[in-house]
Amino acid sequence: MKILTVSEMREVDRLTTERHGISQLSLMENAGSAVARFIAAHFAPIEDRRIAVLCGRGNNGGDGFVAARLLSEMGAEPAVFLFADPSDLRGEAAENYKRMSAALNGAETQPQIIRDVASWEAARESVMRSRIIVDALLGTGLRGPVEGVLAQCIQYINDEANRPDALTRVVSVDIPSGISGDNGVTGGPAIIADYSVTFTAPKIGMLSASAVPFVGRLSVAKIGSPPELIERVAKGNLRWIEPWEFRRVQFHRKADSNKGLYGHALIVAGSVGKAGAAGMAARGALRAGAGLVTVATPEPVLATVAGFAPEIMTELLHATAAGTIARDVFDSGGFAKILHGKNVLALGPGLTTHEETQQFVRAVLASNPPVPMILDADGLNAFDGSASELRGTNRMLAITPHPGEMGRLLGCTPKDVQARRVEFAVSSAANWNAIVILKGNWTVIAAPDGRVWINSTGNPGMSSGGTGDVLTGMLAGLTAQFDAQENWAETLALGVYLHGLAGDLAAEEFGEAPLLASDLIRRISPAFAQLHDELQAS
Repeated sequence: MKILTVSEMREVDRLTTERHGISQLSLMENAGSAVARFIAAHFAPIEDRRIAVLCGRGNNGGDGFVAARLLSEMGAEPAVFLFADPSDLRGEAAENYKRMSAALNGAETQPQIIRDVASWEAARESVMRSRIIVDALLGTGLRGPVEGVLAQCIQYINDEANRPDALTRVVSVDIPSGISGDNGVTGGPAIIADYSVTFTAPKIGMLSASAVPFVGRLSVAKIGSPPELIERVAKGNLRWIEPWEFRRVQFHRKADSNKGLYGHALIVAGSVGKAGAAGMAARGALRAGAGLVTVATPEPVLATVAGFAPEIMTELLHATAAGTIARDVFDSGGFAKILHGKNVLALGPGLTTHEETQQFVRAVLASNPPVPMILDADGLNAFDGSASELRGTNRMLAITPHPGEMGRLLGCTPKDVQARRVEFAVSSAANWNAIVILKGNWTVIAAPDGRVWINSTGNPGMSSGGTGDVLTGMLAGLTAQFDAQENWAETLALGVYLHGLAGDLAAEEFGEAPLLASDLIRRISPAFAQLHDELQAS
């Protein structure tokens, strides 16, 4: 889906009501319901659990009123704190305040009214007795820096909820209060959320570098606006990856299929001490559905790589004394024979930065391979200080740097890259005529034509050795089986999405800290199944 500005979001809401007959009251009900369902799913069991719901006077507060009412119906004990006088509420927010008040009819569950600093100071300890705090204070209605009692409230919650021993989790409704939906600027205090549940589509300001520390894990909830309407209203090229993006992908295989229909991926990877990188990339390609996968690897590690899975085919490459790929592998013409008949080339995992091996990598790229090429890890490190060599006009190239690798290519620090992720990815894609997949929290996929996707699947547990190798293999496996000439960028975006989703499924099973790359590989199949189910339901 396209990512929206605040004004575009308002226009989508207006047209949803005007053209599709979904009232603003229904949209608010759907939004609050999405928040309640999110909390019930992520913090189960919620029966008898105290949940503080902080509400402002606008529509964001109205979403909070709905969520509080529905959480109560689910058996939770919401404690509502209204930072306004009830008489100041208008429209749908006022109506939902009445509905909520009627549902929370016990004296102890009636909303507490916060009009000034004194009433906040009297209530704040009551707020922090809750393990879950719902931020429905401001939403996208922010007008300038937060001041006064709201500023004190936000600062107190941040201080208390982010202590090392704190158990409280903060869920922001639509956008963390204090964040601009258009540019991510705070200008004052802003809620540091663990989770943000936004509606219809992400707001562009949420994806800025300044907003990332505040947004936490982002979930996008559909509340009734048709996807086609979002596509028509949004003017930018920035897209958020979600299942609907892949509605045209043909996952179903015909009864008379054979392995030749799904491509042959060549993965050039591995060295002495780093055979696992080649094995994990190969397994990722196999699980992604490639018909055939061959790993070309130095002679000393070939047997080890072949042992990772019986389905892996291998090609022996002449090695340096250090056990890495020798330069003469390319010069002898043998590599061209190995590449013949393949549909995609992935180059890099576990190659090392041995000078001969880097010469081999640069020679391969300079030869303009006749198939799509994915360059990762040490394949990218071969261009440290010579990133201009990445540019080409007669080849299909995708690179998959993490911020450190991207910084080395651009001659800047990883911190610089993180501060301008989208900007650097877009400019580099244009400069190098390559698809740039800038890995990390909210991976950015930028195509040379200016299209950009941002991915939200994945989790911190994937910050471990080997997960990037699995991604490289998955990208190769998907490229092998789908036509890369027309929709390669979308195919790569699919790989990034499935990789992150498999990581999320693995984290649910093993936890984030213990998560291994091999755990992720085992969850690729369930990730495909979940995507298929979501597409069927949409």
